Amino acid sequence: MASFPNTYTHRKVADTAAKSCEICFKPSTSVLVTSDNKDFFFVCPGHLKDRGFCKPIIDEAAIAARKKKEMDAEVERVKQEFEEKQKKKKEKEKEKAKEKEKEKEKEKEEDKSKDKDKKDDEDEGKKSDEKSKSDEVEKAEEEPRVFGLAKAFYQQRIDKKKKCRDRAPE
Repeated sequence: MASFPNTYTHRKVADTAAKSCEICFKPSTSVLVTSDNKDFFFVCPGHLKDRGFCKPIIDEAAIAARKKKEMDAEVERVKQEFEEKQKKKKEKEKEKAKEKEKEKEKEKEEDKSKDKDKKDDEDEGKKSDEKSKSDEVEKAEEEPRVFGLAKAFYQQRIDKKKKCRDRAPE
């Protein structure tokens, strides 16, 4: 009979609260905690990637929601780019009409449109830099947070809890 579920959430604690890893005894700020807070232990982040120790529990609904959110953001970005291109196209058409009327102003208008294009190119470069930074933050959040211990380690945690409970004075 298990006194707690085999579902552990990965949490971080402050550097000052670091304690030894349950596996290798090195100081660690990563903690695995059950949902009902009945069991917790410190573990190195490297052990969380070891399939022999634990396996991530993937929440399909959360992944689907994240993908939908990313797709919506992408669609919105494409719509904005399309609208900007349409505005530029209309502006260029207006400029061409003015150019037909005045040949001397044509050269000046071309210089201005070239400057605008350079500024737009610089703005697009800045936007792509900001997007890459936000992608890095999202990648850090993509690490699994919920784990299930391997059978041997889970049984070891249960035995340890039973042993502590049996020792406790009543």
